[in-house]
Amino acid sequence: CCGHRAVLSPPQLCPALVSSGAPRCQSQPLEDRRRVRMPSIFAYQSSEVDWCESNFQHSELVAEFYNTFSNVTFFIFGPLMIFLMHPYAQKRSRYIYITWILFIVIGLFSMYFHMTLSFLGQMLDEIAILWLLASGYSIWMPRCYFPAFLRESRLQFSLLVIITTVISTFLSFLRPTVNAYALNSIAAHILYIVVQEYKKTSNKELRHTIEVSVVLWAFALTSWVSDRLLCSFWQRISFFYLHSIWHVLISITFPYGMVTMALVDARYEMPGQTLKVRYWPRETWPVGLPYVEVIDDKSC
Repeated sequence: CCGHRAVLSPPQLCPALVSSGAPRCQSQPLEDRRRVRMPSIFAYQSSEVDWCESNFQHSELVAEFYNTFSNVTFFIFGPLMIFLMHPYAQKRSRYIYITWILFIVIGLFSMYFHMTLSFLGQMLDEIAILWLLASGYSIWMPRCYFPAFLRESRLQFSLLVIITTVISTFLSFLRPTVNAYALNSIAAHILYIVVQEYKKTSNKELRHTIEVSVVLWAFALTSWVSDRLLCSFWQRISFFYLHSIWHVLISITFPYGMVTMALVDARYEMPGQTLKVRYWPRETWPVGLPYVEVIDDKSC
């Protein structure tokens, strides 16, 4: 139900000319036929994942047109957040730039995946998401949530996360479900921390960013799940855009999530300084892109 796939025609496995009295076609073993039919990881539609949008409707080169070009928001918000968060990154950690570079890379790999529906595109897209979560996890995870054996050492925690992510990356090519387990594990732990911090804080800005992040994420997840599970319904009413909507919503959710983690982190890592949430392009607009401004408590 999820899109129209091109059917690979089986290769010719027997010679056109056969000797007199011999069978016209000699079947090859099943294992050999599978080996012949196996597509390249670069090939169009070599991924087992296909979304609800019909394929090759607008271009012979682009499998999913709207799912491909809806990733443009990553290329808009990524550089913009690098600029807006620059003063904060200078005071907290320059490794924060890595998260936004990975955010842009996700947009690039997602475009490639939806353009080709190739297995390589799928892996690059999913692995980039894993590295983005791992980088944010390493930078902003409060030390009080570290495993006891690390003794609140951020360096050791970061090395542990990097080693685990590298292993997961290599295993993903052998068994793609490994990446899903790694992604869900990090996401679940981040969600647990956010819930715990929400219960502890009386900071109105932090509570607001958490609430907005959760609402945006819920809408984004609903779009993703609906596209996967209710595809036949959406195709009947010719509405193929839910996964495209997921791209736009999740690209807005991440800046809110990053600001949320920055506010949580500041409680533990930036004593004597206060983070003030600002919104681009204007504070007075009902919707804006959040970022943080660092205020020295001595100047208040």
